[in-house]
Amino acid sequence: MMKNRNYIITAVLTMTLVLASCGETEKKAVVDNSPAVPVQVRTVAENTENSFVTSSGKIEAAKSANISTRMMGYVDKIYVKVGDKVKNGQLLLSVNNADVSAKLAQVNAGITEATAAFTNAEKDYQRFRNLFNENSASQKELDDITANYNMAQARLESAKQMKNGVNAQMGYANIRAPFAGVVTNKFINAGDMANPGMPLLEVESPGKHQVLTMVAESEILDIKLNTEVTVLIKSLHKTVKGKVTEVSSSAKNTGGQYLKGDVGCL
Repeated sequence: MMKNRNYIITAVLTMTLVLASCGETEKKAVVDNSPAVPVQVRTVAENTENSFVTSSGKIEAAKSANISTRMMGYVDKIYVKVGDKVKNGQLLLSVNNADVSAKLAQVNAGITEATAAFTNAEKDYQRFRNLFNENSASQKELDDITANYNMAQARLESAKQMKNGVNAQMGYANIRAPFAGVVTNKFINAGDMANPGMPLLEVESPGKHQVLTMVAESEILDIKLNTEVTVLIKSLHKTVKGKVTEVSSSAKNTGGQYLKGDVGCL
């Protein structure tokens, strides 16, 4: 009985070994015929071609002017109001010019006097030149008359130039639009005192606008002239295209930030 049991155990072990051997043979026989996947090796680097910079700014007209005067006086009348469209050269307001008007009257009187003196000196010059040619007047007499004639001519020219200066002051008393546009602000009322250099009105030309924005020092190197930009106008829920037209090279007076200007049409 023991002999038979040993044979059975031996037979079972033999079958197990045979089955295990067959399993290993089957695994070795499997071949993977799938195509090879191409692989490219690249060096890791920072992508600077598509750098993205955002900043907040304010939109204003590309062409605008704060209108002021070079003379002191009370504002007589303002002919426009905020929102009015104006033409180039249109009268906007007038400043009391009583002093300038008095000075203009004096200059006109001086021109009249200088003109009369010049006319008389010119007649004397022509007469003495003819006499000199006829040997009826001396060289000294002709020289004196010529000098008098030249001085009279200079005094007349001086009087005319003074009138040009007064007329320029009159122009500062009657303020006109420097270009066609829209009145966007008023800084003074009728009866107020206008001082030289003090802004009185603001006029803007519609159409082309610009965005002024401050860019941090760490991002200014990414800003290049003529670069196309996208401007998001939140109040209008609108996006417009523009380009960089100005980049300030100094941050001295802007708190360490650089001023950038973008221009586009709304």
